[in-house]
Amino acid sequence: MPARQGPHGWSCYGADVAVDLLVPERIGIDPDPQTIVARWLGRVGYREAHALQKRLVDDRVAGLIADQLVLLEHDAVLTLGRGSDPVHILASPDELARRGIEVIRVERGGEVTYHGPGQLVAYPIVALARRGMLIRPFVRALESALVETCSALGVRAERRDGHPGCWCDVEGSAPRKIGALGLRVERGVTYHGIALNVTADLRDFELIDPCGMPGVRSTSIAAERGDAGGPPTTASVEHAGSVFGRAFANAIGAPLEVH
Repeated sequence: MPARQGPHGWSCYGADVAVDLLVPERIGIDPDPQTIVARWLGRVGYREAHALQKRLVDDRVAGLIADQLVLLEHDAVLTLGRGSDPVHILASPDELARRGIEVIRVERGGEVTYHGPGQLVAYPIVALARRGMLIRPFVRALESALVETCSALGVRAERRDGHPGCWCDVEGSAPRKIGALGLRVERGVTYHGIALNVTADLRDFELIDPCGMPGVRSTSIAAERGDAGGPPTTASVEHAGSVFGRAFANAIGAPLEVH
């Protein structure tokens, strides 16, 4: 299904962007409006990371911090976009409870998404206007960074028109999704972001229709390289995060500061 324009930005089947068009109020002075600061946080619970994003958005709107790129890995969780349909959760509530997997509805665009061990999650907290960017080029920059990260890790992946994120075998009979993308823009600042399957256990994606698309196959860096079968590792995610951080900074033309 092709991308479509909505009242709060653009989206598609498995919509990727939700935008609040409020104009940011400048309260402070940007430390450096061009630098992006990348931080690796390790394994972080979803609710804790969501609260952190909200605080960072407030600070970025106030001009108290530079743009941020938060890199981490989550415990297993399912998230629903603000307008998504729970019918795309295929597991029963009892099964999810048995496995300790919470379902959380959030304000981003998009359908249901799985996050868990072995998956890189990157949350860009970026003031678009201060960087002179619009949302479409920003989404393309995230997709470009996903593609470049896959390439650096030995996997060929591409954008797929009308289906935001990152895909393998786009021209084949059964494209495989390796990276998801879901954003919100609030007061001119982005949050939420991307998820890239590095060494994730692909059986966990059987819990859902990924991004609300029945029949879509999910894949990972490990699976595409023929290394699947081992347990997810945080070390693999951290390495992918360092690659993605550099690729994303290059894609938006920003000096990268790593903390």
